[in-house]
Amino acid sequence: MTEPAGGVEAGTRRYWCAWALTGDGASAVPGTVVEVAGGRITAVGAAAEPPPGAERLPGLAIPGLANAHSHAFHRALRGRTGERGGSFWTWRDRMYQVADRLDPDSYRRLARGVYAEMALAGITCVGEFHYLHHGPGGVPYQDRNAMGAALVAAAADAGVRITLLDTCYLSGGLAADGRHLPLTGPQLRFGDGDVDAWARRVADFRPHGGHARTGAAVHSVRAVPADAIRRLADTVRSPDERPVHVHLSEQPAENAACRAAYGRTPAQLLADAGLLERARPTLVHATHLTAEDAALITGAAARVCLCPTTEADLADGCPPLDLLDGTELVLGSDGHSTIDMFAEARGVEAHERLRTGRRGHVPAGRLLGALHRPGHAALGWPDAGAIAPGARADLVVLDLDSVRLAGLDPARAADGVVAAATAADVRHVMADGRWIVRDGRHQAIPDAGARLDAEIRALTSG
Repeated sequence: MTEPAGGVEAGTRRYWCAWALTGDGASAVPGTVVEVAGGRITAVGAAAEPPPGAERLPGLAIPGLANAHSHAFHRALRGRTGERGGSFWTWRDRMYQVADRLDPDSYRRLARGVYAEMALAGITCVGEFHYLHHGPGGVPYQDRNAMGAALVAAAADAGVRITLLDTCYLSGGLAADGRHLPLTGPQLRFGDGDVDAWARRVADFRPHGGHARTGAAVHSVRAVPADAIRRLADTVRSPDERPVHVHLSEQPAENAACRAAYGRTPAQLLADAGLLERARPTLVHATHLTAEDAALITGAAARVCLCPTTEADLADGCPPLDLLDGTELVLGSDGHSTIDMFAEARGVEAHERLRTGRRGHVPAGRLLGALHRPGHAALGWPDAGAIAPGARADLVVLDLDSVRLAGLDPARAADGVVAAATAADVRHVMADGRWIVRDGRHQAIPDAGARLDAEIRALTSG
């Protein structure tokens, strides 16, 4: 960095960060000046003291965080499932009950609160894995994309960017004998009939606002038969233009049913269908992989999205990260048992230590970095996730006066943040050059907690 110039162009705002994580380093840099115009960072420099006209930002500034995997309506289940036992499958039954109650208006209200909670936690971009498409019984709304539009509007309300990962969901699951089951009950809301009808609906959706982009998703090999995955892979033009995500090998039962149906694992099925090579997808969970699966994923340069708090909450298991050496990792809060991306980063290493009985698997710089450039790139926003000229002006300022971050060593800032920071340490959040959180308060939705509480109670009562 260099000393900033004495003057700035009209419309440029200047911020002096007491400490900042710039570049790809794991160390904090003191006295960093960030200039912002038109929603972009236009210059980054150094100054021992704030230049004239610069706003002073005490604490540690880091790039905005990417939440690569979200199901907004799952937030309504927090603290309401699993406390007396059960499994992923019993949790799923409760999730279906909530899904059956939502309509476009209530979904927007609920998601607005969820995305506001994300903003308060430092998240500036979310990947919404969206499969709640139609009305009760699977009857389409007059606008067949009304539910997706509600999510896009909710993100605008909260001031965050969104990638709507419109999800293909055609089957009610795989039976133990390998048969694909029909959609039933609340699942009928998820389906479009066949992959071509899904593709037509997705092609018709044009989200309003520069804060939103669309991508595609295969829910899982349980929910999309192999021939439909193959057909979907044929529609992929460029993974950089349109990100593709897939739930993969979350449960041993999924792997067993896939072997019964197709004689191969889910990862092998995606590879044979051409999806791994053509889409270079982001594979969510990837918990129960074989060595051969991991080699396919690494060879295809696919990403893996880990969601440790949800994987722990649902007793999914711990993915074998030693098999995924060299695979790019990103992170998501998934079912929102908590919304805290620092907890997700911390959980990756913690789970691997529990699995292996050894420490020091994934460097803190890589874990924190997964929330920055790789996370945003996985959602189709490669120009975000860095404090650098030309990047989107996303800043998160952490309170170094908090008891959790007391004693943080600037030379090992990433280590300190991953070890101890929480969403409660987020003081200010800027997204695309606009402050959406100031002093821990959401600027557009100051009563976000009360609104979210009301929506969840309405959805779960009775």
